Amino acid sequence: MDLNKENMRKIRELIVFTIVILIGLWKYTLIADFLGFILNIIFPFLLGGAIAFILNVPMSFLESKIFGNDGKDGRPSLKYARPCSLTLTILCVIGVIVLVMFVVIPELGSTFMGLGKTIQDFTPAAMAWVEEIFHNNQGIMALLEDLNMDWDKILDGVAAFFKNGAGSVLDTTMSAAKSIISSVTTFFIAFVFSCYILLQKEKLRVQVQKIFYAYLPGKIVEKILDICSLTYRTFSSFLAGQCVEALILGMMFLVAMWILRLPYALLVGVLIAFTALIPIFGAFIGCVVGAFLILMVDPVKALTFVAMFLVLQQVEGNLIYPKVVGNSVGLPSIWVLAAVSIGGSLMGVVGMLVFIPLVSVVYILFRGDVYKRLEKKGIALENMSGEDQ
Repeated sequence: MDLNKENMRKIRELIVFTIVILIGLWKYTLIADFLGFILNIIFPFLLGGAIAFILNVPMSFLESKIFGNDGKDGRPSLKYARPCSLTLTILCVIGVIVLVMFVVIPELGSTFMGLGKTIQDFTPAAMAWVEEIFHNNQGIMALLEDLNMDWDKILDGVAAFFKNGAGSVLDTTMSAAKSIISSVTTFFIAFVFSCYILLQKEKLRVQVQKIFYAYLPGKIVEKILDICSLTYRTFSSFLAGQCVEALILGMMFLVAMWILRLPYALLVGVLIAFTALIPIFGAFIGCVVGAFLILMVDPVKALTFVAMFLVLQQVEGNLIYPKVVGNSVGLPSIWVLAAVSIGGSLMGVVGMLVFIPLVSVVYILFRGDVYKRLEKKGIALENMSGEDQ
């Protein structure tokens, strides 16, 4: 082996890399603590980037539709359009938060406050209703006779649980207050950072491109920029479509429940709209909660609500979702289900939302690479059976 300067440099780099790997494996707990410390420092900025990405979707829409993109034809210049669009977007978000705080939460609180009495009133009526239906069935009647639930005792037990837990709650008040202050501070830093990103996004994009071109080959930079552009388009299209679809579905439930005179129309409509943001399974969560609340008032109306949900869910799945969200992520249905399942198991609700566009980006890139390889091998795609998936 020729031990010239180039080969010696490669050997030194290999030795240093090996030493770093060995130290990392030997002191992995120290490395994990250090990475956790770094993540804790940069977390507000990561959160700010996520907030900026979400707010950029409605802000870009307002900026293009209301103010225009430039100062031509007498339109407001971008200098004034950007702050106004950002302000309107923040006001819309605050409006949604206020709606939840002053409409949904009080309604939900009053519902749960009266839930104990509702259950006590509902249980004898439900037992009488079941006895009337199954009075000829001796097995069910014997089971109902053995089923004797003392709701007063159950409610007293719940009250005792909260009473005994009051001491531990008081002991953790200071730690909870510190956690709240820390969370508020982190969110404030993230929010300010996101506003800076949104107001200076063109300048930041140019700066990032300069750094890429300075340290990486041109072809690699172009590939990275193409992937970033594809990722942004996919995530923003999915986010916008999912929000519009959830809003339409919530309004459909609100109107349908108002027409059918079902209780908790506003609460269930808003609940369905929020849970529908979770792909595939979200609306069913709202259905279960809504059916339970209505069941406490009238079992027949609860069955009506479930039937109405199944009808509206079919309308939403076959007509609204394909039109509103449609192929915005360019992902076949089977992979959507796989993305939701994997994302939910790894990161919960956030994973369900993130993994669909993420898997879509990987799918599009992989499909493009497959097509290029087939073209290089001279295999005609049109001769293959099946759809273009």
